[in-house]
Amino acid sequence: MSQKISTTDLPDGAVIGVGKYAVGNAGGEYFAVSRKCRHLRADLADGSIDDDGCLVCPWHGAKYDVATGHMVLGPQGVFAKIPGLDAAVEALTRLWPLRRGRLEQRGDDLYLS
Repeated sequence: MSQKISTTDLPDGAVIGVGKYAVGNAGGEYFAVSRKCRHLRADLADGSIDDDGCLVCPWHGAKYDVATGHMVLGPQGVFAKIPGLDAAVEALTRLWPLRRGRLEQRGDDLYLS
């Protein structure tokens, strides 16, 4: 069963939660990825889109490529100071990237399945 989202609810830079997915608009490109950060399971629907079009975790600043689901920058802040943690979490996402949902656009509506 697919879920309908209006593109008017997703202006450029917006991220919302839709079921198990964080759905967003990165520079006019809509995406859907699983909602839980691979680091400490923060809700990525509360995240933001940076200037590179990456989804940024609201808790510790990890960045995800929304096209692949891979982490491109590990946790920041206090967690960035723990030797090896950044590299270990990034390596984990190569094996276990965020799931990507399929979005289909029809007019001003997106359908997530």
